[in-house]
Amino acid sequence: MKIISNIDEMRLYAARLVKRGHSIGFVPTMGALHAGHISLVDAAAAADAKVIVSVFVNQVQFAPNEDFNAYPRPIKKDIKLLRSTKKVDCLFTPEAAEMYPEGYASHVALENSMTACLCGVTRPAHFKGVTTVIAKFLNIVNPDRIYLGQKDAQQAMIIIKMMRDLNYRTQAVICPIVREKDGLALSSRNAYLTPEQRNSAPVIFKSLQMVESMVELGERNAETIKKEIRRKIKEENLEIDYVEAVSAADLKPAEQLSGKVLIAAAVFVGKTRLIDNIIIDIP
Repeated sequence: MKIISNIDEMRLYAARLVKRGHSIGFVPTMGALHAGHISLVDAAAAADAKVIVSVFVNQVQFAPNEDFNAYPRPIKKDIKLLRSTKKVDCLFTPEAAEMYPEGYASHVALENSMTACLCGVTRPAHFKGVTTVIAKFLNIVNPDRIYLGQKDAQQAMIIIKMMRDLNYRTQAVICPIVREKDGLALSSRNAYLTPEQRNSAPVIFKSLQMVESMVELGERNAETIKKEIRRKIKEENLEIDYVEAVSAADLKPAEQLSGKVLIAAAVFVGKTRLIDNIIIDIP
């Protein structure tokens, strides 16, 4: 596995792969890798001749009061894990000073209803940072496909919208959420949890799972469903950021569940904010 930290070198490496006729699958990450990230690597390796993974903690998607400085950066462990897969051809680890040099002032901002809901309410600058860094990565790597996780469903949909609007040739592939045995969605931020908090965290997914049985029994009112999810989460004395039901196509609020609906939640487990979601397809 080749490791590159320089943008020009990364661009040249990727261009050579394209010239040789190789397809490129790209997996962007912020490191602290886990089985969820590896599932994206597996998907890329199954479809593309070459796999490039990035590890970069993107400062511009963190608000001043968020956990940028505390975010885990176990780069040696990440390198070892990626090498063990024998599926990654190149790891791109740029320095922040090169991605955002002094005087950097350009941002890619998608401003519509997709960014104004869910995580966009309490993290208003987050998606501008995400779309900016992804646009930069796509320009540097020029991949055939980019692999994203459904756990960050809103983020994935915003990235896809940005790519379409700006005419990127790259295709987006959204991969399923990978979970622990008790249902907790894998996340780098799970490392923040104390043992007691870790025992409480699975209630997020369990509360979302209730929606399936409610729908089977005929419930379609979104407010009724959200109220029941909130009740279940509060049984563990957790603080709710949001529980929402939105269209899985455009993230518009769903008052009555019909078609593909994204049921999403953001919950504080202690000081750690965790997100999760499920998609319900209702005829």
